Amino acid sequence: MIRLRRMLLKLISILAILYVVLCVAAFALQRSMLYPAPRTASALPEDQGFSRLPLEGGQFVDVLHLPAPPGAPTVVHFHGNGEQLLGQVRLGRRLHEWGLGFLAVEYPGYGASPGSPSEDGIYAAAEAALARLREQGVPAQRTVLSGRSLGTGVAVEMARRGHGSRVMLVSPYTSITDMAALALPFLPTALLVRDRFDTASKASEVDLPVLIIHGEVDALIPVEMGRKLGTRFPRATVETVVGAGHNDVLERSGTTLVDRMAAFALGGP
Repeated sequence: MIRLRRMLLKLISILAILYVVLCVAAFALQRSMLYPAPRTASALPEDQGFSRLPLEGGQFVDVLHLPAPPGAPTVVHFHGNGEQLLGQVRLGRRLHEWGLGFLAVEYPGYGASPGSPSEDGIYAAAEAALARLREQGVPAQRTVLSGRSLGTGVAVEMARRGHGSRVMLVSPYTSITDMAALALPFLPTALLVRDRFDTASKASEVDLPVLIIHGEVDALIPVEMGRKLGTRFPRATVETVVGAGHNDVLERSGTTLVDRMAAFALGGP
């Protein structure tokens, strides 16, 4: 009996050690999992609207800017965690065809931009891009904040800080803490997550028109998160897309949903 008890205690000790090691590994590796950070070796072509935006500390991020016609709104877009600035050209050109300006912001450590991504670092890049837009004569009243996947958390934070007049969210999550809990339900993710992007807790502070688009078979960010956010924002419209997943929610309909975003950005319902 004593021997069995010792064996059980030893087994429990080993499992406890393994659990602690797993927690430490999750904490240490979380940013590499959250930010896959695709890279581009060469500088981006300035003749296509790309330029470098200086940041504090001698760093920079690239931006893609297609200026708006006089008096028209500009869509400021923040991409997903597996995307990069080069992949936003098609979206930008389509919105530009609608008579909108388009400004997409790269994240530190993504594309050709140096550094390492973090929540605070991404917010700083977003703030710098919006400050440049103000210097060019585009006020918050003519700024529409847009985000996809990871970028939805950036768009909401910028809206909370007063930088826009409308918000468009494609495949949004309630928070990265909630996402981590879905992926690793056996870990104390509420204690481990460093970059939280807590959209759900900020939503009530964003009293702006919000358009939420979410695929109904999204296997990465459940559509229930989009619907939940629709109840948190004071003025939200939720549109779910039948048969659409996470990476094809805009693309599967051709230009239909991007055109829907453009109409919303121009002041439509």
